[in-house]
Amino acid sequence: MSNPILRAIAGTFDSRRIVESVVPQRTLDDVVLPPATRRQLEQALAHVTQHDLIFNKWGLRERHPTSLALAFNFAGAPGTGKTICAEAIAHTLGRRLLIVRYDQVESMWMGETPKNIVATFRLARKENAVLLFDEADSIASRRATSLDHGFVRETNTVINVLMQEIERFNGVVIFATNLAANFDPAFERRIRTHVLFEMPGVKEREQIWRLQLHARTPIADDVDFRALAESYEASGGDIRNAVLKAAMSAAAEPGSDGLKAIHQRHFEEGMRGVLAGKRVMQQSVMDKASSPAALVEELRQHGQRQISALTLPAVMMTSVSALVLALIALAFALTH
Repeated sequence: MSNPILRAIAGTFDSRRIVESVVPQRTLDDVVLPPATRRQLEQALAHVTQHDLIFNKWGLRERHPTSLALAFNFAGAPGTGKTICAEAIAHTLGRRLLIVRYDQVESMWMGETPKNIVATFRLARKENAVLLFDEADSIASRRATSLDHGFVRETNTVINVLMQEIERFNGVVIFATNLAANFDPAFERRIRTHVLFEMPGVKEREQIWRLQLHARTPIADDVDFRALAESYEASGGDIRNAVLKAAMSAAAEPGSDGLKAIHQRHFEEGMRGVLAGKRVMQQSVMDKASSPAALVEELRQHGQRQISALTLPAVMMTSVSALVLALIALAFALTH
C-alpha cells in the first residue's frame, strides 16, 4: 500500500492491544494480608484446586455445563493487594496473567467493545491464562432499563456479552474493583467467590513497611517500623509510595553516597506526602458536591456514569466517520 493516506486510514482500523500479558513473579508468600482476607483468598484457591474433583469426578459438569468458570470478585480499596493476589494465583497455577483494563477494552466505535471482550476471553482460552479485569465495575455496571438511547443499548450489550463469555469460559477469571456496589445483579450471580480486601492492621502494616525494602537498602538506626505502622493507617500501596518518596529524599541530601541512609524522618515525610496527596483528591471531589444543587445533580447522574464513558466517543463517531470517508475519497482521486 504505497499511498500514505491509505496507509494512515488502514492504521486507524488496526486492532489495539487490549490486554497486558504478565509472567507472574510474585507468590502468596510475597503478600501481606489481614487474616480475614487471607482466609477468603485461600477458600477461593480451594475452588481452583478442587475444580476437577467437583465437576469431573463428582459429575456436576453434566448438571451445570454453563457454570464451569472460576469467576472471582476481588473488592476493596485501592492499594490493598488485589492485583498482586491475582498475580500470585496465576503463579500458583503456573499460568500467565492477562490484565484487562476498561480504557483498553472500551472503543469509540459502536459494537467494538463487545468484540474486544470476546477477544480477551478467546486469548485467555488459547493461552490457558488467568484473566484479570481491573476496574471491573466500569464494564460490569448495572444495566439501564430504558432502551430508547443507542448508547444505553451499547452499554447493556457489553454486560450481556461479558456474562455470556463467563458462561462459556472454562478457566479462572478475576474481577477487581473498588466499587463492587455498582455491579449488575445478574453479573454478581456469575461470581463464584467474593473476596473482600480489607485495609491492613498494625501488624500487617509493619510487615509491609519491612517488605518494601531491599537487603542493600541503607536504613538508619533511628527507624522504627512499628511506630510507623501505629502512626499511619495506610494501604500497602500507600506504604510502597511512601518508601519510594523516603528513598528519594534521602538520596537527594548532600554528602557522600556511601554515608547516606534512610531515617525515620524520611519515612514520616514520605507518608505525610502520600496522605496529603490523597486528601487533595478527596477535597476536589467534596468541592464539587459542596452545594445542595450540586449534590442533587450528582445523585441524578449516578446511574449514567458508565454511559458517559461511551457517550463522548460515540458523539465523535459521526464526525470521525465523515472525515474517514473524505480521506478515502481523496485517496481514491489521487490514485486514479
